[in-house]
Amino acid sequence: MKVAFQMDPIAPVDIAADSTFRLALEAQERGHELFYYTPERLAYEEGRVTARGWPLGVQRVRGDHFTLGEECHVDLGAFDVVWLRQDPPFDMFYITTTHLLQRLSPGTLVVNDPFWVRNFPEKLLILDFPDLMPPTAIARDIGTIRDFRARHGDVILKPLYGNGGAGVFHLPESDRNLASLHEMFTGFSREPLIVQKYLPAVSRGDKRVILVDGMPIGAINRVPAQGETRSNMHVGGRAEKVELTARDREICDRIGPLLREKGQVFVGIDVIGDYLTEINVTSPTGLQELERFDGTNGAGLIWDAIEARRG
Repeated sequence: MKVAFQMDPIAPVDIAADSTFRLALEAQERGHELFYYTPERLAYEEGRVTARGWPLGVQRVRGDHFTLGEECHVDLGAFDVVWLRQDPPFDMFYITTTHLLQRLSPGTLVVNDPFWVRNFPEKLLILDFPDLMPPTAIARDIGTIRDFRARHGDVILKPLYGNGGAGVFHLPESDRNLASLHEMFTGFSREPLIVQKYLPAVSRGDKRVILVDGMPIGAINRVPAQGETRSNMHVGGRAEKVELTARDREICDRIGPLLREKGQVFVGIDVIGDYLTEINVTSPTGLQELERFDGTNGAGLIWDAIEARRG
């Protein structure tokens, strides 16, 4: 197949951790033809969705992990598969790329389906499953947020469309910085904030469960660094081997059919203790850690699902 990757610049990726790199490597090993471009190079031109980028080759050699052919201008409608793999923030630029890529359907398979990526932001899709998530409020109004903390004590405050642990604050009842943080966030953004009851179980890890076509294939545990609330590996979290629990499978059984129906082939959910906290559909990670710990070739299972969809 002809496969295009819409992703952030490839030069700085960590080949030992980056899931997009692993997906590209697996595709190449299966004989698929690769093309790469950054989202800034996506365009709509007189009825066609196009991109300026490069034929791509990848290899697991640190410092020499990719080769590019000559830059060219392509019609993405001529591709079998386009991967939507740039990282958030989930802003209007990101949303615009989903509108353009949506126009490739049904001739080209875009993974994950951009219409539902746009309508399933990580911290909003879980609202469809209120019994699975911790007490949560989404608000810009400081009074609503204060009332929520008064009811629940310790809380986590974070930007609704943030990623990678950026801007996440643990605010115990004794903390006096809520108003200042609210002023800071609302001073540079019009987006609401999300506030959730603090889950002490996060000290034992924030589990990333990977689902392929709605089915769980395994999990890794991300443990916060000493003195840190956030478990994201971008901010020093440590990945550990972990097994799926009965509760994890119960959560996946509930959300899996919806993800499969809406074309969300590669999804990573976050589970703290018994609670679902996020459903990541934009650019989930964790494939390489899972493969190291469990020997599970998640990239291979994802390509199996894509190849089945392409017939």
